[in-house]
Amino acid sequence: MTSTGDTFDWDALKAAAEEAATHAYAPYSNYHVGAAALVDDGRVVSGCNVENAAYGVALCAECGLVSTLHREGGGRLTHFVCVNGDGDVIMPCGRCRQLLWENGGPSLLVWTVSGVKPMTEVLPDAFGADDLR
Repeated sequence: MTSTGDTFDWDALKAAAEEAATHAYAPYSNYHVGAAALVDDGRVVSGCNVENAAYGVALCAECGLVSTLHREGGGRLTHFVCVNGDGDVIMPCGRCRQLLWENGGPSLLVWTVSGVKPMTEVLPDAFGADDLR
């Protein structure tokens, strides 16, 4: 998957998210979620939601994606999309927006329900590592 200038294959990234959603473990809600992102070194990482009988400890798809990012060598996310089991683009929850900010920063591009936006619009006035210095 490549990103050159103004061209980026969002459809291929969405397909990776859709494939990830097929692996979701969602026996309670039956709401499958998949997420995929491009890393600054060209890799694509993905994740799916994993529910738990103790609802509060369920893992969002973005959690799995970020875990994969770090397990496979780290880097910075540059492009991101999240879909439901029907392949519809959905918004990351608040916790996951913070995860995305931490691992992609303000310039991360996110395909949202209202188009592609930088993280500065998806999570305005974000708190991050620079605030801890």
